[in-house]
Amino acid sequence: MGKPYEGKGRPDLARARTQRGMTQEEAAAAVGVTPGTWGRWERGEQGIRAYSRKRIAAVFEMGAAEVEQWIEGWPHGETSSWPGTEYGDTSTATTVKSAALLWRYEMDESRRHVLATLPFVPSLLGGWLSSWNYTPPPRSVAQQGNRHTVGMADVDRTNEARTVFGQLDDQFGAGLVRPTVMRYLDNTVAPLLRGRYDDRVGAALMSAAAGMAWLAGWTAFDLNRHGQAQQHFGQALRLAKTGDDPLTGAWVLTTMTLQSMHLNQATMAIWLARAGTDTARRAQAPPRVMALMLAREAWATALQTNPADTHDRHGAKHAERLLIEAERAYAQGTTDRDPAWIARYDEAEFKAQTGRCWSMLGEHRRAADCASAAVAEFGNRFPRSAQRNRLHTAEAYLGMGELEQALDAARAAIPATKALTSARSVDLIRQFAGRLEPYRSSVMVREFRDHLNHELAA
Repeated sequence: MGKPYEGKGRPDLARARTQRGMTQEEAAAAVGVTPGTWGRWERGEQGIRAYSRKRIAAVFEMGAAEVEQWIEGWPHGETSSWPGTEYGDTSTATTVKSAALLWRYEMDESRRHVLATLPFVPSLLGGWLSSWNYTPPPRSVAQQGNRHTVGMADVDRTNEARTVFGQLDDQFGAGLVRPTVMRYLDNTVAPLLRGRYDDRVGAALMSAAAGMAWLAGWTAFDLNRHGQAQQHFGQALRLAKTGDDPLTGAWVLTTMTLQSMHLNQATMAIWLARAGTDTARRAQAPPRVMALMLAREAWATALQTNPADTHDRHGAKHAERLLIEAERAYAQGTTDRDPAWIARYDEAEFKAQTGRCWSMLGEHRRAADCASAAVAEFGNRFPRSAQRNRLHTAEAYLGMGELEQALDAARAAIPATKALTSARSVDLIRQFAGRLEPYRSSVMVREFRDHLNHELAA
């Protein structure tokens, strides 16, 4: 990624200042530091805290990534997980170096700040999909060296850790668990990847690391740090490719589909969804995996065609066919080939997935039934999933014009919204409150909005 300037000064920072016609004194005053501090910054004699980096970005009207390059001397392009300067290179050494470097940056306060403020970049996804679909995995993932030998017990512990962290995330939201996930990746998974292992252990280790990288992306997504999430999903996809693990790759792709849908990136969502479905088909994925891929593709199709508003019957029929295929696949049950991660997508989760799609197709009664059934089954096991499906129930009732029932369902979601450390959960209930605007003169709506604002501010 390029090394920091290490005593050579920060010529890019000085150049940026002079190009704007500013003296050191003027730049220092604008950022809020002394001229002496600014001079030491340019000479590379003093570190620059995250708050000051943010101020520099604001004063110079530049993005955080560009400012980070001026300060640290590494180009933002090299922080991209895949493709980067070595586009399409899935060798073990390159993959390990890229992943470990990203995780190490998460441990540095100033660089973590930059990662957290990265924007979601749709244009990156095309290159990633191309590499996923057409770049072959390495012939060997074995690593030789002087480091300790890695065995299947290490791989098993990594998978168990991901399961435990995932349960904490489900229960409490990403804000609580994400720092622990990142420390585990940096302190435990990265050293394992740099260890010594044969092809069998290496392939399993890449898959386990991909699962943990997926969790790093997922928790960033739940905190609305979408560019940061994108970087970790890209690493997860690259690790899955290096380990020649199409099922884990399909899981990453379908999660990236969910993120794109959340951001209303309909075109990218459908590309990612189809890539996930195609990957699962080529791998002859077990039925429950296929059901998830098909349900997500149906959802992405409904988002892209928007038949509830456009009355696009062709798009609606295609989404309905995908849903029917998904339901048939799910009904086939579990197999001994099921990957561990698919267990989280149980019947309640499947109902939740299909319910969202029915809602987008304008089938609000069916959507309300699916979401209500999912809430009942989630219970206290998965508070975040229950909260979101209460809101999905509320949205379905709103679609049917049943305002009082919609407000009742949304009001029941408020306690979990407060308890969870999940920015996305707060966003969802705020978005629902925004959809009430046509009913703003209603006393019930005013009372609900006042209650929501009071509870979230408490």
